[in-house]
Amino acid sequence: MEKKMRFGIKSKIIIGYLIVIVCLFIAFIVLNSQISSLQKERNFIIDHDIEVHDLTNRIEKHLLDMETGQRGYIITGEASYLEPYNSAASSWEKDYNALYQLLNNNPNQQEKLEKIKGSIQDWIEAAGEPTIALKKENNTKELQQFFEKDPGRQYMDDIRSQFTSFRNVEKKSTETRATELDEKNQKIKIGLYGLLLFVTLISLAIAIVLSNSIVNTIKEVTQTIKRITASKGELKGRIKVRSNDEIKDLGIATNALLENIEERNWLQTNIAHAVTMYQGIASVDKLAEKFLFTVSEMTGASFGAFYVREENDKGDLFVKQAAFADRKGDAGRESFLIGQGLIGQAALEKRTLVINDVPDTYQLIASGLGDVKPKSIFIVPVLFEDEVIAVIELASLHEFTVLEQELISQVIETFGLTINGVIRRMEIARLLKESQAMTEELQAQSEELQTQSEELQMQSEELRMINEQLEERTKDAEEKSFELEAAKEDLEEKAHQLELNSQYKSEFLANMSHELRTPLNSILILSEMLEENAAKTLSEDEEEYARIIHSSGKDLLALINDILDLSKVESGKLDVLLAEMNMSELPDQIERNFSHVAEQKEVKLKINKAQDVPDIIHTDEKRFQQIVKNLLSNAFKFTESGSVTVSIQQVANHRLTTAMRTVDTDCWLEIAVADTGIGIPKEKHQLIFEAFQQADGATVRKYGGTGLGLSICSEFAKLLGGWISLCSEVGKGSTFTLYLPSLSKGLVDYEKVNFAYEEVAVSVEEAVEEAKPEAEITEVDHPVQPVEPSLQDDENVFQDKRVLIVDDDQRNIFALKTALAKQGMTIMTAHNGIECLEMMKNSEPFDLILMDIMMPQMDGYEAMQKIRGELKLVDLPIIALTAKAMKNDREKCLEAGASDYISKPLDLNQLFSVMRVWLVN
Repeated sequence: MEKKMRFGIKSKIIIGYLIVIVCLFIAFIVLNSQISSLQKERNFIIDHDIEVHDLTNRIEKHLLDMETGQRGYIITGEASYLEPYNSAASSWEKDYNALYQLLNNNPNQQEKLEKIKGSIQDWIEAAGEPTIALKKENNTKELQQFFEKDPGRQYMDDIRSQFTSFRNVEKKSTETRATELDEKNQKIKIGLYGLLLFVTLISLAIAIVLSNSIVNTIKEVTQTIKRITASKGELKGRIKVRSNDEIKDLGIATNALLENIEERNWLQTNIAHAVTMYQGIASVDKLAEKFLFTVSEMTGASFGAFYVREENDKGDLFVKQAAFADRKGDAGRESFLIGQGLIGQAALEKRTLVINDVPDTYQLIASGLGDVKPKSIFIVPVLFEDEVIAVIELASLHEFTVLEQELISQVIETFGLTINGVIRRMEIARLLKESQAMTEELQAQSEELQTQSEELQMQSEELRMINEQLEERTKDAEEKSFELEAAKEDLEEKAHQLELNSQYKSEFLANMSHELRTPLNSILILSEMLEENAAKTLSEDEEEYARIIHSSGKDLLALINDILDLSKVESGKLDVLLAEMNMSELPDQIERNFSHVAEQKEVKLKINKAQDVPDIIHTDEKRFQQIVKNLLSNAFKFTESGSVTVSIQQVANHRLTTAMRTVDTDCWLEIAVADTGIGIPKEKHQLIFEAFQQADGATVRKYGGTGLGLSICSEFAKLLGGWISLCSEVGKGSTFTLYLPSLSKGLVDYEKVNFAYEEVAVSVEEAVEEAKPEAEITEVDHPVQPVEPSLQDDENVFQDKRVLIVDDDQRNIFALKTALAKQGMTIMTAHNGIECLEMMKNSEPFDLILMDIMMPQMDGYEAMQKIRGELKLVDLPIIALTAKAMKNDREKCLEAGASDYISKPLDLNQLFSVMRVWLVN
């Protein structure tokens, strides 16, 4: 059945008002529409009729001006009289057309207007234009003849009569419209009075209906309440309200109040009965039986069990003390631990459980005719001082109502005190018996205690002496703590001094690098130019001298770089820049860099790359290339004949050690450089990886070198998460193997890498021998020929270019000026930044600037900033040249305004390549 729609008092009043407002709104809309219609008709009469009369008068005025101008010109002969004539002749047709458009809804008037137009045109053609033309020809005779007849007067009289007739018709039309407007106004007044009367009647009807609805409903409720009051406490009667409004809500609320009062009376009566029931009971089992019987009778429960807490070795155990409707003693389990089952969980959480969806396996309720499944289970814990001392479980054939649950909960609130009192009384009786037996035992024990008291007194004296010794040891410990604190401060001071020493060492190396590179720059440039012998002025011996000088300079540069790299590694300031590296290009790079070395020494170069090597790995490509080049350089240096073999493969999974597996990496690579050279004694294997160390003095004398290469390679390998192992035998050759992880997720833990190195180094020789036959090797035998730069291209780019060299060292200026002049460039020089700025302000523009960094008065950084900032030369190429090749020098130069950066000593091919790029761009 559909729910009856609610229609409250407020809604009734609002709807009544809404109906009245809607009626008023409709009346307003109708009235406004009529008033708007009247307004439009009134405006039409005012605007249309006035405009028609105005245009008619203007046309007559134009005609009068034409007649006056014509006669004035004919009489006087002055051309000024023709101005009003001509003006009117050009204007009357415009006004005529406007008037004709206004009368588009009145064809009769338009027809009269066309006749007027024809008459005006006839006058102009018959009297106006001909007489003016005769006057202009000074034909007085024909003028006299024309005015003797004067046909123009007849045209004018006709036009005036036509205009009079036209105005009379318009006047009558205006009067007709005004009359119609008055009639409509009268009808609107009558309609307005009718609407007001209709709205008034509707409002009265709504008010009567609403008031009767509210008053009648209130009377019904009042009479029902009086009947209930007269019933002398009987609360069975209920209020019935037919309307669906606030009065019905009042009736429902009153009925709910009566039901609540009735339920409270029932609840209080049963609680009072339950409380008086268990007074005077002295045992827990009797109390439990009486309670279960009474509660089952009140709630209609058909089954129940009563459990009381007892303490034992396993903890708190709840034991069944009584049961209701127990058949053969199987009403529930005999005992349970707290938290065991639903009843144990209720005891643990101290909350009541009501279960209405009882499973089929639950205990059945027995009767004379059979067993019945209960529909609801009620488990309630009994608390005393916030501790569960008993649990009651009831089962019923019907669901426990909220009122029954509340009855049990309120009875249980005080029942805990009763159970505790009974248990206490039983405990007191038991303790009384035990105390009598213990009194005798205490008397015997008192004598033993007296003996023990004397022993304790002796022990306390010993403890006092021990305490004094402990105090002395505490003082000693405090003194040692102060000494340790002083030692800690001393260590911190030494650490600070070491940091300062490291800083001074770095600055010293930077300055020494600058001082060594500056003269070395001139040596390399000039020796290279002498070696080329472009003018053919040197003998073969002199060319050989130049080559030796150039080679020695490069060796010195490599030594400087090695010392700087080793210093950075030791101080921990060497940056590792991880990025993607293309391993597929590595064989070509090795072939390109070392094929000429192999040809010179007549040693065969073999490059083997396994197919399982990934194309891309993540590492620092610069450091990786430096390690590989150093290992290959050593292999060629110490190999007089035979071959140098490079093997590149991925470390197989079964060869990965436990420590290697702990490193978070994509894969492990193995790059082995094997040679057939002189070999290294086994006792020297660790020594050669130390700085400035080689196998023996004979090696240094025969092959040269500083002993830094392998030390730097070893440190670089550790920084990249890997290591280098050695397998060598004197007279047969050596194999240096680089193990390296792909660091796609960042650098690895250095301690893990060290552990991996120690674990693998023990059996590296066996691992290498086992891995070689298993890997699929691909030989690379396609050498890449280096591409030589075209000298003709350089000459075309450098010819007639103006270059400014800014350097405080005359040796560098001379070397650079000589080298650049040979390429056809015009060279200007400055000795510091101030001279550079002056020359740029006072001379012709330069195509490129070679800027040294460390100069007196104004260094290269400041000079470049002023060129970019003050002189606004943002597009001028500036190549920074510096011998202080330290960390972040390149970034500092580019931030100061340099276009590019080259470190000293300079490589002319590199310098020309960079210059060519910027000059072309």
